[in-house]
Amino acid sequence: MRKAEIKFHDRTAGWLTEDEEGYHFMYDPVYLDSVAPKAVSLTLPLQKTSHSSRTLFPFFDGLIPEGWLLDIAERNWKLNPRDRMGLLLNCCNDCIGAVSVYPVITE
Repeated sequence: MRKAEIKFHDRTAGWLTEDEEGYHFMYDPVYLDSVAPKAVSLTLPLQKTSHSSRTLFPFFDGLIPEGWLLDIAERNWKLNPRDRMGLLLNCCNDCIGAVSVYPVITE
């Protein structure tokens, strides 16, 4: 299982996990209880239950670089272009916009 902390404007908004069943995004309870929380995407509305998908959510997939920048990331970090979660974890710590993705080390 791989896991990422999803930050929205430098606040922990939720957690994205990948397991054998697919991908799951769950908003952090503290974030949901904060003053005026905002959804990270219109396709991932605020809710206490997990969003689940067999494929990486289009919003998160859209954060992954494309073209020559993706080529550089694949070559320098020896990443598989089909490993979308791996690309997200390695390339999206400092994205343009409000959302950032940080790998969480699990044992």
